[in-house]
Amino acid sequence: MRKILSTSIAVALLAAGAGGYIHAAAHRGDADATATEAVDVGPGRHRILVRSTAPGSTGHLALVQGETRKTSSVTCDRAYAAAGTVICLRPDGPLATYQVAILDRSLAERDTYPLVGVPNRARVSADGRLITWTAFVTGDSYNGGRFSTRVGVLDTRTGNLLADTLESYALTRDGRPYQAADVNYWGVTFAEDDNTFYATMSTAGHRYLVRGDLTARTVTTVAENVECPSLSPDGTRIAFKQAVGGDPAKGWRPAVLDLATQRTTVLTETRSVDDQIAWLDDTTVMYALPRGQGHADVWSAEADGTGTPAILIPEAESPASVP
Repeated sequence: MRKILSTSIAVALLAAGAGGYIHAAAHRGDADATATEAVDVGPGRHRILVRSTAPGSTGHLALVQGETRKTSSVTCDRAYAAAGTVICLRPDGPLATYQVAILDRSLAERDTYPLVGVPNRARVSADGRLITWTAFVTGDSYNGGRFSTRVGVLDTRTGNLLADTLESYALTRDGRPYQAADVNYWGVTFAEDDNTFYATMSTAGHRYLVRGDLTARTVTTVAENVECPSLSPDGTRIAFKQAVGGDPAKGWRPAVLDLATQRTTVLTETRSVDDQIAWLDDTTVMYALPRGQGHADVWSAEADGTGTPAILIPEAESPASVP
């Protein structure tokens, strides 16, 4: 059954101008794509689901294991997977509208939901139960009608929408209740309990890592200058992109925050990483870096700040480890 995920804004979707966040959308109609091999995202060792940027298969989901790459006929603008559940953010028909598609481990469609806005981020909880997405929208008065974001969280077992706007959650900033018209959220990542989540919150020109409670509908700030968090498989660390000098205009550097000690480790990657970093395993992270118009590669780096970044998967983006 199709459900409307957000009705708070009637969105005029973009013709251009959202930068690297939505460059994938420009390739959704790749007429040259010829991908027929079946893909199964069931258990395996170091299997990674990606969105292809290769000529002839741009936008198609592919499963990579070692030197083997199997490309499917399924296309997405953004995707992620865990425990046999795949979230696929993709166009919905010939018009400039989008949908959230829930796929199974064989990439067969389980359900679809209309999506208001332009797809930006996607995640699945470790057990495959919860999915979340972030989309760009326009029309909010607090920022003069420029881009803002909307986050959704859905329980795939019940079909219940647990959040269609995190802005309605009770927010505590620096130990005190906080309300402001410009509060905005994006980039959710889930903890193992399917209740706790982390996300980015912005207000008054500052970006925060926040911890949220889906049941209590509360959000609390944890640290500043943390964007697009990704919780490690062992639940102890957050990989994120950190604005250089606190200024996003200067680019982002990948870093890892230890939740117990609040110690931040800046990784050895010196290029700007405008992505929601993913974990390959407990010691290694992966992220996409653009390379020319419409092309990107997935790179890996050691989470402890040592070593040299290396290309993990060429011609790919939106990686998700599916061990």
